[in-house]
Amino acid sequence: MLTKKMLTVSCACLLTLYAGAQSKSFTHADTLRGSLTPERTWWDIQRYDLAVKPDYANKTISGSNTITYKVVGNSQRMQIDMREPLLIDSVIFNQKETLSFAKEGTVWYINTPKQKKNSTNTVAIYYHGKAHEAVRPPWDGGWTWTTDSLGRPWMTVTCQGLGASIWYPCKDHQSDEPDKGASLTMTVADSLSAIAMGRLESKEANGDGTTSWKWSVVNPISNYCLIPYIGKYVNWGETYKGEKGPLDINYWVLDYNLEKAKAYMPKEVNIMLHAFEHWFGPYPFYEDGYKLVETSNTGMEHQSAVSYGNWYKPGYRGRDGSGTGWGMKWDFIIIHESGHEWFGNNITTNDLADMWVHEGFTNYSETLFIDYLFGVEAANQYNQGIRRGIRNDKTIIPAYYVNAQGSGDMYPKGGNLLHSIRHSMDDDNRFRNILRGLNKDFYHKTVNSTEVERYVSAKAGFNYSKVFDQYLRTTQIPSFEYYFSDDKTKVFYRYSNCVPGFNLPLVLKSSTANVRIMPKEQWQSSTVNSEQASLFTKTAIEAMYYVNVAAVTAAP
Repeated sequence: MLTKKMLTVSCACLLTLYAGAQSKSFTHADTLRGSLTPERTWWDIQRYDLAVKPDYANKTISGSNTITYKVVGNSQRMQIDMREPLLIDSVIFNQKETLSFAKEGTVWYINTPKQKKNSTNTVAIYYHGKAHEAVRPPWDGGWTWTTDSLGRPWMTVTCQGLGASIWYPCKDHQSDEPDKGASLTMTVADSLSAIAMGRLESKEANGDGTTSWKWSVVNPISNYCLIPYIGKYVNWGETYKGEKGPLDINYWVLDYNLEKAKAYMPKEVNIMLHAFEHWFGPYPFYEDGYKLVETSNTGMEHQSAVSYGNWYKPGYRGRDGSGTGWGMKWDFIIIHESGHEWFGNNITTNDLADMWVHEGFTNYSETLFIDYLFGVEAANQYNQGIRRGIRNDKTIIPAYYVNAQGSGDMYPKGGNLLHSIRHSMDDDNRFRNILRGLNKDFYHKTVNSTEVERYVSAKAGFNYSKVFDQYLRTTQIPSFEYYFSDDKTKVFYRYSNCVPGFNLPLVLKSSTANVRIMPKEQWQSSTVNSEQASLFTKTAIEAMYYVNVAAVTAAP
């Protein structure tokens, strides 16, 4: 789907950094990859039908991608993204006409004929080549050619960020998802299984020692979620009674892990679905089902086919990122990567620069999961604990239109931003309705960060724009300073080290007292009783809000 806010921007605008982002030189290739060029915006993807045949021994692939699209502008040459060393062999228009093409860096331009506006057409792109190999998956994109513990072939792809164009030809821009779904056909040795997103549409033996497995989704899907999993898999399934009715759940694991997986996975998945449907609303892809697929890397959020490589253990491969112990009571990969079904796969950002919407909300899904199981105090401890991963090295939101990715702080800092907003609202019912509303009102849509920010403010009934600016567009940690009058009947407070207008409300409470204040950059005061005064502690405030707290003796 093409975003309703498609813009054609000049090269000068494309290289303009967002406020607060660090200076960096971008290449022409960055611009072509990250911008909505005229060669991209005249056609709207309706469907991908991708087929691939991997050669495990030689680490090469051959295949095709039939792209069905709708003409929404004045047709001209078509920009297709595909990285070296892959090569296009031929392009066929509407199953009959061979088209010419030319290469410019990582972009291929296809010379298409004149087409009527609103017409629907296809280009079938045939390609082959040495597949780019991932060095450190899933953090590095490309194919993984490895073996399981018995030395048998095991293959997959990871490509978030780097882009799906690392392994197949496509329009590699997050803003345009195929409105009518996609299919992925994999031709592999008869001895192997080939798994992908959605439902198995067909499985056909080719009579030459290979079998073709075709999987399909009916929902829109991001390019980087079309992923093959090839190995010695076995399968079992179950039905989950969810908010929208019966949900098909399937598990695909290596054959020798079957009994271990059966004893471990369903419990984790079922409690995850209970918690996330409570907080976020119905699982967004009932039509395509949900499945976990064992993989050789840690895992990724591939829509309706979440990859799993966490060794059937709690934590993140045996580690707790929060250092609190709460992270060792659940399986990080199942919870985090499944959280992306709501934030990342259901709600997808138009530009990679806004990836905090994917990662910040999903990071916060971990805190909400703990809250659902263990309560708010445990959630506070976990959320504060993950701050040790915040570096404040650069802003979360970088330059737009050049495929730039912001600081990794988008995970823990994004989660702490949302935690701070939640506590400042002091209304979990409203906060939950905001999360569910986002997934309902932006259902299967692509968005910009500003749309999400405005939505939160509108539904909260409070303008959080300066709060978002503080945490997304600067590296400053706000300071909250306070002191009491001599008789402790008045508290004086202010914010410093913050953007002008920073206005995060603070709500402090215990079982017997509560106080709500609205600090600004100027000193303000509130009358308090002794119980309310006791709420003003560094420990209590920093547990709920990502601010540095300092008790001072008096105003300077």
